Amino acid sequence: MAKYSKKAQEKIEEVMHEFKHGELKSGKGGKGGIVKSREQAIAIGISEAREAGLKVPKEKKLIKK
Repeated sequence: MAKYSKKAQEKIEEVMHEFKHGELKSGKGGKGGIVKSREQAIAIGISEAREAGLKVPKEKKLIKK
């Protein structure tokens, strides 16, 4: 069973392409500046896929002790 749907994988791939070429911006409307972290780029891709209603795993919740 795949964790991500094919469309979700394509969305993340598209975002990573933008990141690689220095076109990916963070924040609302891209006003946060250019993304410099690979992890942040992946998080943005997953977030955009989730907003589009594509199949992605649920967010992990932190357990406080």
